Amino acid sequence: MSVVSTPAVPPLGKYLASSEKKTRDKAVKNLAVFLSSDSENVLPDLEMAKLWKGIFYCFWMSDKPLVQQALAGELAELVLTITDVPSSLNFLRGFWTMTVREWNGIDRLRMDKYYMLVRKFVNASFRLLVRTKWDSAIVEEYNSILSGPNGPLCPNDIRVPVSLAFHLSEIYLEELEKALTSSESPPPAPLSTLLSPFITLAARTPTNTTYKHIQSSLFEPLRNSLKSSSGPPSRKKARTSSPDYSELLVNVCASSSDSDQAMDVDAVRKSILQKIFDVASGTETRDANRRRMYAFYKDAVEDDEDEDSAG
Repeated sequence: MSVVSTPAVPPLGKYLASSEKKTRDKAVKNLAVFLSSDSENVLPDLEMAKLWKGIFYCFWMSDKPLVQQALAGELAELVLTITDVPSSLNFLRGFWTMTVREWNGIDRLRMDKYYMLVRKFVNASFRLLVRTKWDSAIVEEYNSILSGPNGPLCPNDIRVPVSLAFHLSEIYLEELEKALTSSESPPPAPLSTLLSPFITLAARTPTNTTYKHIQSSLFEPLRNSLKSSSGPPSRKKARTSSPDYSELLVNVCASSSDSDQAMDVDAVRKSILQKIFDVASGTETRDANRRRMYAFYKDAVEDDEDEDSAG
């Protein structure tokens, strides 16, 4: 009977967490070599946890801005160094499990550099998904990493730090825009699917501030950007300035099944609004959040009707 082997993980943990920068740098290089091997085996959970514990303290020990920035980029690029997608996703799952677990122990002076690390990993994740041409099964698996147990957008785990979800809602579309800009001829981004973890969190979060932050930092700016791209501003109320998602707005679709060609942004906007309405109608949505989501949907629809009548 054949026995399925697991990859032999080099004992890098203590070297990654060394107080000597040269030792840490060498350990990161050795880690990249190990992860870029042709093995398609996924690391067991225990080995992944040990590995990420070492990586976490490797980054913890970096103390100069330029060193931190370079290391954050180097660590995030490991997602793309890994040769098969299941192992890349497993590595990402290890990153988020570690981040959620250790977040509340990060002191104020180190918090900014970990925000930067999160940003780098979000960007690398999008570039990985672009590489797979937004494969629907892979995108869904990525979403489950974010929304599932130990994920940063898990709606049912009170241990997940609120500030982590806040940060993700602020940077998510910005990093998607960057990933599309840096990729050569990327297929259209399935925006409605990519927003699913945030829509689910908005529906189920027990925290009012979390819902409000997701709406103000993600849903409303995106709605305004999609609206301003598809037509003149509404007369109903003055719009705040919209973020510049120029690459995204010309290369977007609703879901992975639509990713063969870009869709009209107005159709994408309506698809996202409909998804918000449908999730709001779900049995697991909290009543207070349902009312807010219905109000958001109604406001957008009335905005459209006002413009149609004015036109």
